Amino acid sequence: MKTKINQLLDEVNSLKAGTLEEVEALRIKYLSKKGIISALFNEFKNVPNEEKREIGKLLNILKNNTQNTINGLRDTLSSAAKTEQGMDLTRTADPIKLGTRHPISLVKEEIADIFSRIGFTIAEGPEIEDDWHVFGALNFPPEHPARDMQDTFFIERNPDIVLRTHTSSVQTRIMTEQQPPIRMIFPGRVYRNEAISARAHCLFHQVEGLYIDKNVSFADLKQALLYFSQEMFGADTQIRLRPSYFPFTEPSAEMDISCHICGGKGCNICKNTGWVEILGCGMVDPNVLDNCGIDSKIYSGYAFGMGIERITMLKYQINDIRLFFENDVRFLEEFKSAY
Repeated sequence: MKTKINQLLDEVNSLKAGTLEEVEALRIKYLSKKGIISALFNEFKNVPNEEKREIGKLLNILKNNTQNTINGLRDTLSSAAKTEQGMDLTRTADPIKLGTRHPISLVKEEIADIFSRIGFTIAEGPEIEDDWHVFGALNFPPEHPARDMQDTFFIERNPDIVLRTHTSSVQTRIMTEQQPPIRMIFPGRVYRNEAISARAHCLFHQVEGLYIDKNVSFADLKQALLYFSQEMFGADTQIRLRPSYFPFTEPSAEMDISCHICGGKGCNICKNTGWVEILGCGMVDPNVLDNCGIDSKIYSGYAFGMGIERITMLKYQINDIRLFFENDVRFLEEFKSAY
């Protein structure tokens, strides 16, 4: 696979196009969901663990180089068209302004990029799910409050069909469909029956992660989360893990990061504690592995989950979650520089 990537790098660096239509054809060939590079990312799960870090880095370089090359070809041809015709035919008609990426999309892609560097691939699943994938397989007992209508949206009062409350449902689908090693993250939109306020919403976005293999330990989980935190919030970021409880992990923990706003001295963001909670995590409960057809006597694993809105609010110092859903152009324009 390494040889194939290096060959593609040479090929991409010599790409040429005479028209904007040819540029678009190149984009589809290399960067579309069914393109060459997407196919390589799908093959990544078959790469031996000891090679994943190197191959993952090369894949990201290939993707970025291809994107930059195609963007450069497009810009060159667009400029030439403007010079020849006396006007820029690609310009948006006045007074409509060009849009920007939504902050949730920006942070979701940054999270995915960070975990891709250490071998995680991406999987997605349906937002309307059955009870088994959302609760049953994940060790939720029948009387658990999450199964109540006060906490979960049911489809037409059907007790077996719900709007997923977490992207853990994608984890159960993956675990029932393939055997370890599994190293994936699961971004997506989730729903919970909560009152809307500055700190909570009835719909939001999550990124969950799952790593299952032989001899996976809590130390592996801690190292992965420390790497993520320092890549996202800065090299000086520290983490701490506090014991907690989740039905699907044992042992379980909540993870805090040192407040990057005040440097741990105490402020209104961290409630003067110097620490900010960002995610929950733990070792996958053996019952969950067995429920999904994975032998818990051979394999172990860890899982974690974080709210993208929570990470975005911390990263950009946003104090009201409702701003993400109001489509206020004044708010969205603040993220032009982050694109």
